[in-house]
Amino acid sequence: MFRLFLTLISGKTLTIYGTKDNNKLEAFSVYPTDDGSITLHSNNFNEFFHSTSGARKEALEKYIIPSQLGRFKGNSAVQVLDVCVGMGYNSACLMEALSTNSTKLNWWGLEIDRKPLKISLSNPTFKFIWPNEIQEILFSILKNGSWKYRKSQGQVLWGDARQQISNIPKKISFDLILLDAFSPSKCPMLWSEEFLNHLSMKLAPGGRLITYSCAAAIRCSLRRSGLDLVSLLPVNSAKDRWSNGTIGISTPKAQTSINQCQSRHLLSPMEEEHLLTRAAIPYRDPSGKGDTKEIIARREKEQRDSKLEHTNAWRRRWKKTS
Repeated sequence: MFRLFLTLISGKTLTIYGTKDNNKLEAFSVYPTDDGSITLHSNNFNEFFHSTSGARKEALEKYIIPSQLGRFKGNSAVQVLDVCVGMGYNSACLMEALSTNSTKLNWWGLEIDRKPLKISLSNPTFKFIWPNEIQEILFSILKNGSWKYRKSQGQVLWGDARQQISNIPKKISFDLILLDAFSPSKCPMLWSEEFLNHLSMKLAPGGRLITYSCAAAIRCSLRRSGLDLVSLLPVNSAKDRWSNGTIGISTPKAQTSINQCQSRHLLSPMEEEHLLTRAAIPYRDPSGKGDTKEIIARREKEQRDSKLEHTNAWRRRWKKTS
């Protein structure tokens, strides 16, 4: 492994970590964010892990606050699945929040790459954020693939999440699933209708699948999987975003008929119409082994052949009414 230090125009220091494999550079670049935490940029996916406004802030606003963890106080245990553990922010914030009300946690993680967590745990800025016990848990995840702390415990399954999810015992169902993969256009494998359905089936009654994505394709797949949809409102009424993400809620069968009638009111009329455009055509990966090029090409062909409204027409219509 090597490190390359560069100075940005802003004066901030950028660190690039990488390995050379068959003359192909696989690298992550470390960036400071505005809340004092750090984030990474993936050169493979050409995307940042978090917004530069703050990695820790984003984990709290998009995943922890929508989880409403206070409702679990006094429960026997909270079952959580972290899909794409990455740098560890979502789970670290979750553990920190649950520790304040002594709630027991049973945690599972799915992640294909150890390097982001390894880089995080070697960075003084990242380590400074967390109390010692959370640092120890993250180190144990990296080194041992599992952890135990007081009455809580967890295990990470390293590898392709599409295959590794089948290694989670069938008897386990989750109160929370945190889905934080790279964007659908860059990593469609983890946003396919098949994978989202698999995740939805792992939710306990009333369980929540939370993601930053507000893409119509993702929302339609979650709805077809039987989940009620809730749109996360932008923080501080951000004018450049109409949604900050999506919560899919698994409704107990006894309440399905009631909630299905109400679910259309959980998204705004604009968001509901978005689900009727070509943007809503799902990412399909029937084999569970498709690559980015294959999945994107299949979806683009389906969009070209579709008789659904063009998404640009929807966008123009709502721009006029906004």
